[in-house]
Amino acid sequence: MRKRLLFVDDEPLVLQGLRRSLHCMREEWEMNFVQSGTEALEVLEGEVYDAVITDMRMPGMDGAQLLEQVKQRYPEIVRIVLSGQSSREAVLRSISPAHQYLSKPCDPQELKLRLAQTFSTRDILDNHSVKALVSSLKSIPSLPALYDEIMAELQSQDPSLAKIGAIVSKDAGMAAKILQLANSAFIGLRCQVSSPTQAVCMIGTDMVRALVLSVHVFSQFEGQSAPGSHWSALWEHSLSVASLAQHIAVSEKSSKQLVDESFTAGLLHDVGKVVLLAEMTKQYGAILDQTAANPAERDSLERETLGCTHADVGACLMGIWGLPHPLVRAVAFHDRPSESLDTRFSSLTAVHAADAIASSQDAALINRDMQLDQNYLAGLGLADKESLWRGFYEEQFKHNAEKGSV
Repeated sequence: MRKRLLFVDDEPLVLQGLRRSLHCMREEWEMNFVQSGTEALEVLEGEVYDAVITDMRMPGMDGAQLLEQVKQRYPEIVRIVLSGQSSREAVLRSISPAHQYLSKPCDPQELKLRLAQTFSTRDILDNHSVKALVSSLKSIPSLPALYDEIMAELQSQDPSLAKIGAIVSKDAGMAAKILQLANSAFIGLRCQVSSPTQAVCMIGTDMVRALVLSVHVFSQFEGQSAPGSHWSALWEHSLSVASLAQHIAVSEKSSKQLVDESFTAGLLHDVGKVVLLAEMTKQYGAILDQTAANPAERDSLERETLGCTHADVGACLMGIWGLPHPLVRAVAFHDRPSESLDTRFSSLTAVHAADAIASSQDAALINRDMQLDQNYLAGLGLADKESLWRGFYEEQFKHNAEKGSV
């Protein structure tokens, strides 16, 4: 079935240009072109669309206002800003309602690739309520202590990019949001960024401060709903997997990019659990309770209860937010890598192995739901690496224990 896209721009010549440049996509996309936010909302009332791609500067209702309305009324719709230079104020206002931000003029191939990845991950979720929940998320909650730490650093007289980057690199929620922004045209970058530290440095102190203090792109668990013990265990596990995945990638003589991807993918691999704990606390808590005796059954119960797994939820959100494909892929397949049809070592390989090894030694039941896919490793010619990689984990665990006792 063709995807239905609604393009919104007040300049007729721009719409004509879009129509011409995207004519080659008519077999895959059904496209409609309107000249105002008001007209767009009228169209949406009568027809179902998969994505709204809007200019930012428009008279009356601008792009941010339009997408805020779309977010409230039709949360499942993918929301993209396609705009030329905008004021900093306008850009900051559009961050909350927009999933992605692309520069105008946009390369049709880039738009095609962005939308293809977004749709492929969004459509993993068959449960419409879960899909709407994921599509409407502005942020992923962070560990309260880290949230307080970065707020204190940003409010200091001379905040350090190095310290900010180090804090962001320890938290899945902060890392995902910073990477969403760095991989969009919000700040004028035209490259794929997989390292949270690099993303912070490219965005800059002033913009990070504005994003965090003014736009509140980070959040934390609040009140009695905060799943304290579960989230603390998840945070420790994610850091452990990230570090081990990075070590595994280095041992395979991977490129710096792949090493960075492996660390970040390890940090993000269980972001779906964080979302479910934060947004569906009772329902997901019941799933955890029911699988306490046999955590290996958790994926099956997630699918039976929610129509998707935590990996699906995480991959959907990362795809909608426009994170680099290797990160989305690692999140999606970290617990079932054979389905990825891998033919060589990748960040997915590093994360899967690291997750399985760390999970086997983890006392927290929320993390003990992984088995190492021996057939997958054998298919990549890596079956003999398990003992070496487990040795890395033991060294890492010993180092952390010694550091904690100092």
